[in-house]
Amino acid sequence: MGARPPAPFVPAHFAPPPPPQGPGFVLTPLRVAHNERDLRAWSSSVSHIHATAGFAGYPWPDEPMTLERNARDLHEHEDDFANRRGFTYSVMTETGDEVVGCVYIYPSAKGAVDAEVRSWVRASRAELDAPLYATVLAWLRAEWPFDSFEYAPRDVSGIGTVVGPAVAQPAAPLVDPPATS
Repeated sequence: MGARPPAPFVPAHFAPPPPPQGPGFVLTPLRVAHNERDLRAWSSSVSHIHATAGFAGYPWPDEPMTLERNARDLHEHEDDFANRRGFTYSVMTETGDEVVGCVYIYPSAKGAVDAEVRSWVRASRAELDAPLYATVLAWLRAEWPFDSFEYAPRDVSGIGTVVGPAVAQPAAPLVDPPATS
């Protein structure tokens, strides 16, 4: 007998839910059409992204990055989305004219959780990090089919949103526990 193919990341019947919006931002599926704006956003914020919860020790972003190389990366994310291997969203201003960050939802390499979630915002829009985190966390819990996921917590105490007790322990990554029947 051959090796069993890996389980799909999301069930075949699952349609990605409409992306949420938050105070000052909207999520939209990442597209190659965002290339120039995406490159401007992250290349202006490399140190800030590396200091963002969930990105410490992570190899991306790395430089130098050309517009062509960034377009290839975006095409891979777009292909992953189309083939349900992962879901990447651009975080845009409410008018849609500026990329201010990104959200990644991918299978976890760790057996203990279904998905690994990361998000970042550009340094010039750092005030959006906690509201983005709270918005995405609520969206994941309410509308995605994961029994568990990991999403490094942010301090949301200043935004007036309650997102659950795991946020009280910012030193440890959030692992949303498996659902119980």
